[in-house]
Amino acid sequence: MDPVAVARIQRRTVTVLAAGQVLGGIAFGATVSLGALLAADLSGQEALSGLATASVTLGASLCAIPLARMAARRGRRVALTLGNLFALIGIGIVITAAAVRSFPLLIVGVVLIGAGNAGNLQSRFAATDLAPAARRGRDLGTVVWATTVGGVVGPLLLTPGEAVGAALRMPPLTGSYAFSIVAQLIAFALYLAALRPDPLLLAQRLARSGDAQREHIDDLDRPVAARYAVFAVAGSHVVMASVMAMTPIHLAHLAPEHVTLVVGTTIALHVFGMYGLSPVFGVLADRWGRIATILLGQALLAVSLIVAATMPDSQWAVLVALFLLGAGWSAATVSGAALLTESSPTSLRPRRQGLSDTIMTFSAAVGAVLAGVVLSQIGYGGLALVALVLVVAVTVLSPYARRG
Repeated sequence: MDPVAVARIQRRTVTVLAAGQVLGGIAFGATVSLGALLAADLSGQEALSGLATASVTLGASLCAIPLARMAARRGRRVALTLGNLFALIGIGIVITAAAVRSFPLLIVGVVLIGAGNAGNLQSRFAATDLAPAARRGRDLGTVVWATTVGGVVGPLLLTPGEAVGAALRMPPLTGSYAFSIVAQLIAFALYLAALRPDPLLLAQRLARSGDAQREHIDDLDRPVAARYAVFAVAGSHVVMASVMAMTPIHLAHLAPEHVTLVVGTTIALHVFGMYGLSPVFGVLADRWGRIATILLGQALLAVSLIVAATMPDSQWAVLVALFLLGAGWSAATVSGAALLTESSPTSLRPRRQGLSDTIMTFSAAVGAVLAGVVLSQIGYGGLALVALVLVVAVTVLSPYARRG
């Protein structure tokens, strides 16, 4: 297989993965928006509404490593379609739980939707399997950027979804899942039919035949750099998730009369910083280097946290801080994922990628819980200063990754 053919396959792979991210993100966006409402409605206790979001994270954490192992044995196509299948089953269980008014059954369904999101997370790594070093960050950033579309479209379908749900006699608050089912079915068919040849299996074949270097596909083992990449991605994710989770609560105290407008605008700008700029950071990771872009992400995170810590009572300062928080997360995770990929041989790559996703999602869930305790004790500014400790740790350890 000549380099031109591999490049053509890679371009098609990135296009398919980006389209799948848009479709898969619709179900995840709807669950994030509706999960808390359904949990509060079925349990009868608002205090339990947060379990829905926690269950999505738990599902992704539990299935990241099994799906990665599946990819190593059977390829990305099988792992991604299995993730779609989990999400479809989860949506069906959520709708059933709303119909029979069972809160435990709802949690089971949401966990399975989270398991499907583990497949969505794996898509960004699939974009790097055949990517040459000069384009790896750009291709990864393109697939991450596609998440924006699904994440935004999902919540926007809530209102028309209720009309469709009423026409189909679906339980209240589940109508938008009708769109999610269609989107998941299309993504399932897309991966099954169009993700051929499988990018990971082809990369493994090139590595076994000795053609990987001829195709400019890295197949080297740099365990120190790989461990640093895992830590940098997880640390940046914990910082972002912890501060973001507490921001709506903080803003509700700052602007109780305009809480929905202020919170909605702030989170929207934050999400744009997270995903909208990912192609830019992908290009920078290719040109400046992975570790340099990770450190750029830490600088953005540090500025964000310092702004939040010094001006916690200013709505505009919090708005700027949340945008920078999302941008810093994007720079660190895009370049960190690229560094992890090129620091791992194809035989170990899926296992390390799955471990990275598991550590990232689980630590973020723990961090979000602890952030609530910190917020209640020392306030929003104090939370930002505590989060700054992780930024310093990722920065200080970067020289070890360079040596590795």
